[in-house]
Amino acid sequence: MAAKGTNIERVSENSCCAGSGAKDQARYDHYRIYNVQFDNEDQIKLFQKLEEQSDSLTFIGHAREIGQKLSILVAAHRVADFADLLETYKLQHRVLTYNFQEKIDRNMGEVVPEDVDASKLDWQHFFHLKTIYSWLDRMAAKYPGQLNVLNMGTSTQGNDIKGVKVGNNPANKAIFIESGIHAREWIAPAAATYIINELLSSTDERIQNLAKNYNWFVFPCVNPDGYKYTFEHDRMWRKNRQLFGTCRGVDLNRNYPDHWNSTGSSSDPTRYDFAGPSAASEVETQRLIEFIRNNVEKEQIKTYISLHSYSQMLMFPYGYTKEHVSNYDDLQEFGKKASAAIKAESGRDYVSGNLYETIYPSSGGSMDWAHAEAGIPIAYTFELRGPPDSQDLFILPAVEIQPTASEALTAIRTIVEAAAEKGYYK
Repeated sequence: MAAKGTNIERVSENSCCAGSGAKDQARYDHYRIYNVQFDNEDQIKLFQKLEEQSDSLTFIGHAREIGQKLSILVAAHRVADFADLLETYKLQHRVLTYNFQEKIDRNMGEVVPEDVDASKLDWQHFFHLKTIYSWLDRMAAKYPGQLNVLNMGTSTQGNDIKGVKVGNNPANKAIFIESGIHAREWIAPAAATYIINELLSSTDERIQNLAKNYNWFVFPCVNPDGYKYTFEHDRMWRKNRQLFGTCRGVDLNRNYPDHWNSTGSSSDPTRYDFAGPSAASEVETQRLIEFIRNNVEKEQIKTYISLHSYSQMLMFPYGYTKEHVSNYDDLQEFGKKASAAIKAESGRDYVSGNLYETIYPSSGGSMDWAHAEAGIPIAYTFELRGPPDSQDLFILPAVEIQPTASEALTAIRTIVEAAAEKGYYK
């Protein structure tokens, strides 16, 4: 695998458009990231109204409760108005970033051109969808009998939704990893390819045991249209690319048919958390549902992991209600063990708990559907680096790919080992 200092780094210095034919790039010059704290209900109601009224403010979450801290990306032409509002209503706040475009420019400089040979894929750079898929094919050729390339079918815009199966022992229980459902969270597909590589080549006996004792389904990018769009047009795009009149996109992680659009989602196609016109309306959602339904019993899928960023959280169902799942105590125990394992490995703090109470209420998520509808007992959503008050938001520097991906694999290993001790894979 290529490492730092190779030709990759030199050719990618100005690669925001390299190999992609990119044009019409969205820009975020002098956009600021504010981190605000709500100290009373009036402030919360004010910001709830503000989010509904303004398309010049990008809320990373929703205003919900006293004591909550919330990051907001503020367009340059709204900075003066927003600063005045903070002062007028006496909100505690910090400015995390004064020019968000600088972070995007740096990030795009860490992208390898699309036409690079797949053998150059590493975990010190970010890669186009085409390169990731070529790498999957290359790994299948390199590890015949151990890895098979799978295709769920095509997306809204006709891109394949490709993944792999690692392992072929019919007696083994299976673990399913879904990644890249939110397009701008580039660390998630990168972590997925890292996990695939480790399962095949790690010299760590604990990882070798995971590869030997379980079959693995890993889909690095279940929103390929959105992922491509973040490279070619708008680094901060989140949804798929379905057309709705004058706007595009459904938040695929609000589109699953489990308490669909009941909380933490929107019926407005212009919003970042638009749940879609109906439950499972989107092709990408339908492809994953069909795959799980066809394989959950046949392949004995007992664990479902959804990789996201950011906030450093390991969360389990439910997202739509405070009600506890039947195996809440076990999932809480496994999550806390995984958090402790990450802390021991890297010193990073990850919080564990059910999604509703840990991050914010949301409905129609893939994890809730996998647990409640598909009957997969061990289900988690990982929010990877950075921390909740990250200055980078979703624009994680490439230097953090390898340690972040390692944390994800450590958490998965810890959860699987703990669940095995409790008999979940018998």
